[in-house]
Amino acid sequence: MRAVVLFVSLLIAGSGTALAQQARESVLSPLPSPNVPEGAKPSDELRAAEGALAAGRTGEVEEALERAQTRMLDRSVALGRTNDPSDNPTVGQISQARQALAAGDRAGCLQLIQAAVASATAQGF
Repeated sequence: MRAVVLFVSLLIAGSGTALAQQARESVLSPLPSPNVPEGAKPSDELRAAEGALAAGRTGEVEEALERAQTRMLDRSVALGRTNDPSDNPTVGQISQARQALAAGDRAGCLQLIQAAVASATAQGF
């Protein structure tokens, strides 16, 4: 009986080790960072995304778009409106650019990035 309990214990421990190893192996590497200084404007991040797209560095494009979108979402709102989504058109354009990038539509992504640059620049961002 002790041998069965010992075998089951070793089997469970081995399975746990295998699961932990699979979890470590499935962790994604961080996306490459665009060459933009800390505290840059969203339009600077978008221009970096545009350059990275032209060079075929899609991971860098994604990171630059994420950073630009995050900076565009930084805003002051009234206390009761903190859960209201942003109605800034640049945020929507960046979301669409990210979707186009994910779909492999480089031309569409480029057009959306250029529109977002114009929109962000017009807003002073």
